Amino acid sequence: MKMFAKSRFYYGAAIITIVAAIMVPLMFIFRKDTSKILHKYNALIMKLMGAKIEVEGSRDNSVDMFIINHQGVIDIIAMEAAEFSDIRWVAKRQLFEVPWFGNLLRLPNMVSVDRENKAGLIKLLRDAKETKDAKEHRILAIFPEGTRSKGQKLRDFKSGAKILAEKLELTIQPVIITNSKKLLNQHDFTGEATTVYIKYLEPFKVDKKEKDWYKKLQEKMQQEIDKQEEKGILR
Repeated sequence: MKMFAKSRFYYGAAIITIVAAIMVPLMFIFRKDTSKILHKYNALIMKLMGAKIEVEGSRDNSVDMFIINHQGVIDIIAMEAAEFSDIRWVAKRQLFEVPWFGNLLRLPNMVSVDRENKAGLIKLLRDAKETKDAKEHRILAIFPEGTRSKGQKLRDFKSGAKILAEKLELTIQPVIITNSKKLLNQHDFTGEATTVYIKYLEPFKVDKKEKDWYKKLQEKMQQEIDKQEEKGILR
């Protein structure tokens, strides 16, 4: 059984690599359609991996930013595959520098963050403001934990998303993604055909006068994850 799970992991990783490699030249050719390409081909990845997506709640494409829990690369794939939205992902600078595959971030003009540089936050604020003010609406998407978690317990939220939301007075929609790690577990290199669950919570406009809103948000998101765990569908 363990060997089969290992095989599923490498099969899934191969599918992602091959399909992602195909997306890059398409993005070079059809630069105005990068979001559509991301949606279509990420949906193909999920299908080839034997995954289903079950959605609860409604994605509000009028918000400024999605705040999402993070367990692995499937989180991004599932969000792109679930339905069409022009999402502008916030990702660490090193991913943009990966040969060939970095184009998946550069060509759709995603947001690069240098976590080791103090000027990184200034650039993040500038890029976020540019996104909010742009004529063509795009939704910022950020993982406030900063890195993927190993279990169902959320890591402490980094300050970046909080600063963006308060400085730019953003409207936020929290999103919970569960079971993505069961599909492709990057910690123990196992995989399993499964259903990935996406739950959209109620959008809200940040009120910086409410000093503990960010802490309450993390608590609310953790509660939603715990509910999924109680149903017995999570690891």
